[in-house]
Amino acid sequence: MIGKILIVDDVSSNRIVFKVKLMAAGYQTVATADGDVALRLALVERPDIILLSLSLGMAALQALKAHPQTRRIPVIVVAPQAQAAQRLQALRCGAEDFMIRPIDDQTLQARLRAVMRMRQALASMGGAADQGLGLLGLAEPAQTFALPGQIALVLPQADKALRLRRDLAGMGQDRFVIMAPEEVHTNPAGAAPDVFLLHADLGATGGGLRVMSELLSRNSTRTASFCIWAPDTALTLSATAFDLGAHEVVDETMPTDELALRLHRLVARKREGDRLRASVADGLRMAVYDPLTGLHNRRYGMAQLAAIAERAGGAANEFAVLVVDIDRFKSVNDRWGHAAGDAVLIEVARRLSHSLRPLDLLARIGGEEFLIALPATPLADAQAIAQGLCRAVDGCAVVLADGTRAEVTISIGMTTGGGGPADPVQASELVAQADRALMHSKAHGRNQVTIVRRAA
Repeated sequence: MIGKILIVDDVSSNRIVFKVKLMAAGYQTVATADGDVALRLALVERPDIILLSLSLGMAALQALKAHPQTRRIPVIVVAPQAQAAQRLQALRCGAEDFMIRPIDDQTLQARLRAVMRMRQALASMGGAADQGLGLLGLAEPAQTFALPGQIALVLPQADKALRLRRDLAGMGQDRFVIMAPEEVHTNPAGAAPDVFLLHADLGATGGGLRVMSELLSRNSTRTASFCIWAPDTALTLSATAFDLGAHEVVDETMPTDELALRLHRLVARKREGDRLRASVADGLRMAVYDPLTGLHNRRYGMAQLAAIAERAGGAANEFAVLVVDIDRFKSVNDRWGHAAGDAVLIEVARRLSHSLRPLDLLARIGGEEFLIALPATPLADAQAIAQGLCRAVDGCAVVLADGTRAEVTISIGMTTGGGGPADPVQASELVAQADRALMHSKAHGRNQVTIVRRAA
């Protein structure tokens, strides 16, 4: 099954028709005729989408959106007919969409696929689709978003675009900019809009869909939200638009207040996606970087060392592995405090980094311990680099925040790898060998380099 859908409708024939069509499309279905039961089922079944009949009233929708465990499940309200005020009320209560019966099968399936894609995108960014990240079914009022969104109106007629901007400008806090169709094909100045409202027929019938596809392929605009604005919501156009990536398809006869609300919800969805992507990027950064020094951490360092060893083995290129330790680091903390110790770590990391080549690996693998790998470097060259590192650290005292000058040195243990395919070696074995050489450096005076060649 590709997803689970809860059908809430007091007409049995409607439930049966939905169930048959959805199961044929690969969905698992759960159904009820009672709005009160819908909440209990949603809590137990955890559906991906809820189809809710308007005949049950707004109370069922409000109950679903009020409960913390169901408020993020997207709800599509369906009705045989509805006044504009009813559609607007449902959207303000948090409905993802409002569809009028009879619903074309192709359009319904495309809309469901679009919602499922958004939920899967949310899950892929680390969000729980039903636990409060707000990409779908946003019930929050517009006032909760402090910064106005930027919405680009892309229509073939400039006079129609001007009228639409004038009408929308008084409906909320978002900024509306007019873009000529030819402007969309060039990189817009400054930040890309949060939302594009694209006329369905830019240049030719269906031209707006082609423009949307192009924008979705660009790095600068692929995370924007897209609304297709059509002279009438032709059934085939709606289905195609959703399958190509549209987030909304609207009729140009739609009341301005409803259009403004739908566009603002797209701004909110885009902003939440931006926040999630930033959070994921921060998490990835934390997974591979040491937050104090900005160097790569042990996990990344060991993985990269393994890759260097594998490449060197295939090409029989010698490479060097160094383990570096700050001498008497504990005394720095004991004498001047941990803030001074952090300052020493940061400065030593900076000096090591500046003394290495761009392709060399530098990672912090312990409290005051660093790992260095020198790819494609013969022993004599590696020894010269290691001795240069000692001089770079010892050559000038580290100045602490209070002006105190802390004399700092490092000890280095080094080994080599890269004997070719006949001499495989594990990254952990190389580090252990270099670490034993480091112990020799520290035991025999510190501030020196000890080299241990691995036994063939």
